Amino acid sequence: MSVLIIVFLTAVVALFSGVFEQGKFARYIGILGLIIALYVSFLPECAFFEKYRHMYEYTANTALFTKISIVTTLLLFFLGGFAFSNHRSHQSELYALMLFALCGGIVLFGFQNLVTLFLGVEILSIPLYVMAGANKTDLRSNEASIKYFLMGAFATGFLLFGIAFIYGSAGSFDLYKIHDFGMAHATDVMFILGVLLILCALAFKVALAPFHMWSPDVYAGSPSLITAFMASVVKISGFFALFRLMTIGFAGVTHEWINVLGVFLIITLLLANVMGLAQTNAKRMLAYSSVSHAGYIGLVFFGMTSLSTYNLAFYLFAYSLSTVGVFMCLIWVEKLKRETSFGAFKGLAKTEPLLATAAAISMLSMAGVPLTAGFMGKFALFSQAMNGAAFLVLVAVLGSALSIAFYLRLIIAMFFFKESTFKSSEKVTLTYNIVAVFVIVSIILLGVFPDLFARQFGL
Repeated sequence: MSVLIIVFLTAVVALFSGVFEQGKFARYIGILGLIIALYVSFLPECAFFEKYRHMYEYTANTALFTKISIVTTLLLFFLGGFAFSNHRSHQSELYALMLFALCGGIVLFGFQNLVTLFLGVEILSIPLYVMAGANKTDLRSNEASIKYFLMGAFATGFLLFGIAFIYGSAGSFDLYKIHDFGMAHATDVMFILGVLLILCALAFKVALAPFHMWSPDVYAGSPSLITAFMASVVKISGFFALFRLMTIGFAGVTHEWINVLGVFLIITLLLANVMGLAQTNAKRMLAYSSVSHAGYIGLVFFGMTSLSTYNLAFYLFAYSLSTVGVFMCLIWVEKLKRETSFGAFKGLAKTEPLLATAAAISMLSMAGVPLTAGFMGKFALFSQAMNGAAFLVLVAVLGSALSIAFYLRLIIAMFFFKESTFKSSEKVTLTYNIVAVFVIVSIILLGVFPDLFARQFGL
């Protein structure tokens, strides 16, 4: 909880920097606060917070996913100076909202109680509704905000309705008491209905089909840095919350929800990758890519072992690094060209080889090409799922093969055009080059030496 308080106070200071017309310093305030929070996340939890363990528990897994989210948010903050250059009047609000959303994610990493789960989901979601509409003069951004808010409201209704059913059956909000009730009353209709309603609500948050309909429009309409935040930090938070809830609270009725989840994954893997092939806009393609990765990550629920949590963490970190690498390139191109079609990227490698290389390696990692972190992540999840759902793994492999086609379209546009459409005078900042090098090195090192992940995160 110490980390949560540090991130919250950082968000408050960043927000009030705008009040004193010092919004340009909000990014630096955020970076400093995140570095302090990352350092504190490696320390033992303060004994003062033991009294709140029935609501929020800072376990080793909570610490691991908190570190991953902070590192990802830190990388996005480094990109913010250029990405938010046209939001100078309200930069402090955007950075503060990102930090408040991160607070919601941290709550989801350690919730012990369905009330805490609800609070975490809402703290995570409400800032996103605002950030999605940050481009006030862009109709697509306005549409993204309204659509996300309306769909999010429906999902919240499902979540609260499900929690009401669970409480009505088990008589408690505590995860472990709910687990005990599920083990003893595995056929309770009201309890099972509550489980399925909550599963649908969280499937919306992580963009699993058929609850993904908001995702392409919201991702395409939001500012690109906010889209990157949604595709990485929000997905990390949502999936670990889903994983924690289903494997602890609802483990007693696994046979009732696991097949429903399997159907969601099949629809997600096939639909998202086929729709990705049909896109002509890089941002919408990455939106469907994000949906497809929700399908791959969902395999963690099948054939579970003692390493399942580690496999989930590794995949989410590898995917987040790749997301940062691709969106870093997309942000720069969008600023110069005012569009994100595949054609806008033509010849980028001739002018900015480092940026194009970072994006290409990131997409190859997303596709699961060997010697990348994404390959090791997929290999771990696929190997685990083979023990309980071989058919799902077959569908996932087919989806992964399809995804290579739409990633290659963007790579071809960047590397295989004779003439560059970019002026040689337009150069990326030093910060972007440093982040590009970090992403390239991290993806390759984790692909060759995956044990580095465990060492760096204190495992």
